[in-house]
Amino acid sequence: MSTCNWPLGNGETLAFTVYEPNATWNSVAGLYIFAYRTDATHCRALYVGQTEDFSSRIPSHDRWHEAARRGATHIHALVVSLAATRDRWEEMLIQNLHPQMNAQLR
Repeated sequence: MSTCNWPLGNGETLAFTVYEPNATWNSVAGLYIFAYRTDATHCRALYVGQTEDFSSRIPSHDRWHEAARRGATHIHALVVSLAATRDRWEEMLIQNLHPQMNAQLR
């Protein structure tokens, strides 16, 4: 497994673990990003979201097929237990990364 750092826009970054779409997911809460590599060291975020349970949300996510059509190859995930932190970081990531599938949230 590899990691990818995503900037929050305030000088901080979050280190997400990178997974294949068919990975086995644990029943924990956190943030996720549907993304693809632009080159050997950079990734592009297509969609940023959060869940209370990766194992029930990610395998049947209603936006994954759209993300894959747009080029997504991996899912980046970060365990974040506290809902208030997930809310704040999700908003910051969307504002900073401008993922095209979150356009309605910007």
